[in-house]
Amino acid sequence: ELGGTTSLASAQMLLATVFAFGLAPSAFVTTSGPVAAGAVRQERPAVALSSRRAERSATSLPLRSRRSSLMMLAGGSDGKNVMILFGPPGAGKGSQAPKIVDVLGIPQLSTGDMLRAAVAAGTDVGKQAQGVMASGGLVSDELVVSIIRERITEPDCRGGFILDGFPRTVEQAKMLDEMLQASGDAVTLVLALEVPDEVLTERICGRWVHKASGRSYHVSFARPKSLQDGQAPSAETMLDDETSEPLMQRADDTEEALKTRLSAYHEQTVPILAHYEPSGAVKRVDANKAPAEVWAAIESSLPTAVAK
Repeated sequence: ELGGTTSLASAQMLLATVFAFGLAPSAFVTTSGPVAAGAVRQERPAVALSSRRAERSATSLPLRSRRSSLMMLAGGSDGKNVMILFGPPGAGKGSQAPKIVDVLGIPQLSTGDMLRAAVAAGTDVGKQAQGVMASGGLVSDELVVSIIRERITEPDCRGGFILDGFPRTVEQAKMLDEMLQASGDAVTLVLALEVPDEVLTERICGRWVHKASGRSYHVSFARPKSLQDGQAPSAETMLDDETSEPLMQRADDTEEALKTRLSAYHEQTVPILAHYEPSGAVKRVDANKAPAEVWAAIESSLPTAVAK
């Protein structure tokens, strides 16, 4: 809407600006009040105002209800939430990832889970990975990339995905960037869970699992009923609460294997943060706290991070 004495040239200039930015004239609103002769009322994009209102209201919604609002802030139907869940083994990624999935409505893609499934199935790829995983080493870039490339083309990844366990090297990060650039996407958030090495050792080396059910126990934090005070954990003293069957330790949960894994993590994986920090995508979270406190820190980072 233009003032009564606005020149034709001014009107043409305004319309040219509108169409240059790809907006219909109806997308603009005007401020109220009198307009001076020969002046155009102050124009403000309604879409920008709506975006700010949506961002403010999104943070006040319940966990599940926030999903659609956050997806809208990510860039509409063509935008993707491409997140990397980053942290050393034992940092709590497995506990926090389902909550992020619930908020954003996108799948968690764990290369570790996919590789273990291949090992259990006895495939050629699984046999190659078995020895590497048992020693706490890292699988080849080619193996990881082949899994990721196929997986992200599936329909449930259309709105984005959460990567857990990839990338593990700067070179893999560059390969991921190239893969995303091909479809016009980019990493929107690198969520780094940080825990001291000594705490990780206590967490991981004390874990025992019931192989058939997957139930997990810990010699300090979640002891089975069979382990009495003063007893050393063993196949005889660590029994499943429900079946009384012996528990087991994973091959990569021993102190020797963990030392190898943490060494590789610090030398090869931590530099990935420096790779993504210039883009502003990195968010560091102190994960040496109670799970609820860690989640509160993660949750508070999601609206701002996803809106990028």
